[in-house]
Amino acid sequence: MLSRVNAWRRFVFAVCMSLLVTASSFTVPLPAVWAASSVTIDAPATGGTLAWPKMVLTGTYTGAYDIKLSINGESQVSVATDDPDADDAGTWRYELDTREYSGVVRLRASGSDAQTRYGVWSDTLELRADPSRGEAPQVAIVNPAEGRSVSGTVPVTVAVYGGAPVRSVQVRVNGGPWKPALRHGEQYVLEWNTKGLGDATSSLEAKATDIRGRTGFSGTTYATVGRGAREPVTPKPQDRAMWIWEPEAYRLLLNPGSRAVLDAFAKDTSTFGSDPVTTLYLAVGPMADMDILADDPGKLRNFIAWAHGRGYQVYACISGGTTPPYMGAYTIYHDKAVREMEKVLNYNIASSRSERFDGVNADIEPYISPDFKDDYPSLQLQYLEMLQKMIDRRNASGLNLPFGPAIPKWFDSSAQAEGIVWNGSAKWLSQHVQDMTDYISIMDYRDTADGSAGIIAGAQGEIDYADGIGKPHSVVIGVETLDIANSGDPEAITFREEGRAAMEAELDKVYAAYGSRVSFGGIAVHHYDSLRTLPSYWGPGSTVWQPPADTKAPSAVRGILKAEAADYQQAELAYGMAGDNTDIDRYVIYRGTTPWFTPGPDNVAGESRSLSFRDAGLLPDTVYYYKVAARDVRGNVGPASLPASVKTKKTALKPMALQGMSIAMKGSAAAVTMQAVDKNTGQPLANALVEGRFQYAGGKYTGGRTDVNGMITLASETIPAGGQVGFEPRRVTSPGYYWAQAYDEPHTVSLYPLR
Repeated sequence: MLSRVNAWRRFVFAVCMSLLVTASSFTVPLPAVWAASSVTIDAPATGGTLAWPKMVLTGTYTGAYDIKLSINGESQVSVATDDPDADDAGTWRYELDTREYSGVVRLRASGSDAQTRYGVWSDTLELRADPSRGEAPQVAIVNPAEGRSVSGTVPVTVAVYGGAPVRSVQVRVNGGPWKPALRHGEQYVLEWNTKGLGDATSSLEAKATDIRGRTGFSGTTYATVGRGAREPVTPKPQDRAMWIWEPEAYRLLLNPGSRAVLDAFAKDTSTFGSDPVTTLYLAVGPMADMDILADDPGKLRNFIAWAHGRGYQVYACISGGTTPPYMGAYTIYHDKAVREMEKVLNYNIASSRSERFDGVNADIEPYISPDFKDDYPSLQLQYLEMLQKMIDRRNASGLNLPFGPAIPKWFDSSAQAEGIVWNGSAKWLSQHVQDMTDYISIMDYRDTADGSAGIIAGAQGEIDYADGIGKPHSVVIGVETLDIANSGDPEAITFREEGRAAMEAELDKVYAAYGSRVSFGGIAVHHYDSLRTLPSYWGPGSTVWQPPADTKAPSAVRGILKAEAADYQQAELAYGMAGDNTDIDRYVIYRGTTPWFTPGPDNVAGESRSLSFRDAGLLPDTVYYYKVAARDVRGNVGPASLPASVKTKKTALKPMALQGMSIAMKGSAAAVTMQAVDKNTGQPLANALVEGRFQYAGGKYTGGRTDVNGMITLASETIPAGGQVGFEPRRVTSPGYYWAQAYDEPHTVSLYPLR
């Protein structure tokens, strides 16, 4: 999902290319000749030392594009590429600022396969920071021992290991203020008075800072006071659940007006004849420069208390603590996944009953990694170990916090006839997951309920198994509404093209099939932003959900707009959140060539859900000015920010653009026609590759080569009579050129066909 944009981005790759294909799964036909794609990191060699303060990393790619570099599982950055022949093969480079790193730094390059548009990854490169520059201290709480009952005044004893002298050691209890621990021999001690706590579990954390300013943190110790917390874990029905990712989640937390919109939407059962939303999978990972659990848990308490007062369950949706999220499944990153779980547990311990999360939804997707098929079953086993570690932390806390992961429908694949051996038992991966967790959310992403590949069949194995092991309300069936046509996923996994009316009709069939089954826990929909904008169908006269009436515009974005040139044709923007009496829908980014330009429809560069935006397809060696304004869900646009400027870098490549794009119905399908030209001369470009996707009632990704006049016509799949259809180009390449998409005339087209 996530984000994390979509929890099913790699479905077909994993299904078609691994051993985990079910008899009911469909496959995508592959080209007759398909050269293997690859991405490498060539320099420096693995095992080397990080150069200080910066070092250049280089590599190659073949049959791939959109190359990125993942750094230590903490960030993912775009790299500079060199492919003058436009054949999706070339070299890349990235200058890494090494000043903030210590210990082992793990790097992995990735790209999108030019044929499938799924991810292709390099091997992992491991480098070590210069030990002379010091590493963060290693910190451990050695007393009290976890699980051992304590009472009275307890010495919380901390051990610190590191090469540099320690400046301070601090301890906090139950998320409270950090308090200094005093040196006692080789260790540090804080006297903790447990009087009056009764039978409870408390969270203990420690941190140490050395004289170089590096800070290390311990894991959490769950101290048993008296008998401790011994709450039985009791999963409740979740129907209907809905994922809410960070852009929307943080608005709910920081902009109270957003809650009225959520409440109106979730409780509306009349517009589409739907069930009310009763469970919120609220993403609580960091966004922009804020980590809500660490920086301002009071805002989270306020929201959850509000949600409980309105009748909702709230589950913390966590994603492994890594970027990309799937990396949390690897053993080397389990500490990050466990820490993310501990943050939720510690929050609950420090909060009143009305302010606590009702459960945890873990969206960690190991199958996104090629290791899921290339090194079977190693990553599968690491994933199971990670889940067990997270559950063990919940059990140590003694809290009633049902835990469940989002898993794809094919984890119960019959192609795994031999099963995966875990804890001495050979079972399907889904069965191992169901054995250890309290519930699962199946990403049962199909746009029909019936048939061998439908939603009902997709959940049958998990429903039957849950009934057999006696786990009521433990199978939640997830469906997709996200527009996924940019990825390699087939249209059949989402209801985006069919619309809300068709989705509700298919979900009625799912309820009819499983509503009486004890293990059925409800339906979850991915996700709030896409579901809220999904019409009954795409075409004239359709119904779109209407938020509460509002004529007041949002505030200006907070802080200073930041803009930086990423390369010769891209600019990266960052800005603060705007406020509104209801909810922000999008941030509108305006682009001009002078600082005093007037923002308006003619100079919109794009829109963003989040607090950042990448503007692509600019001209090289050119100064651009940007302004940003917030637009609320009723279309009111707030004041524009002060301008920020960038100057793009130079390149030997020439800009090209698309012009004259038009779309028309030809029989039951749509056809889009356009011309690729040299941006500066207008000269048509023959044999340019043009790829793009049909939108609205169409979801097909397609492409081809321009003719001698630079012209190309692409056809959609069948469009329902009267359905709206549009087209947006996604990739254009030609030797010696780059795509200056900001200068397409126009960049997208759409129509309501009348027939």
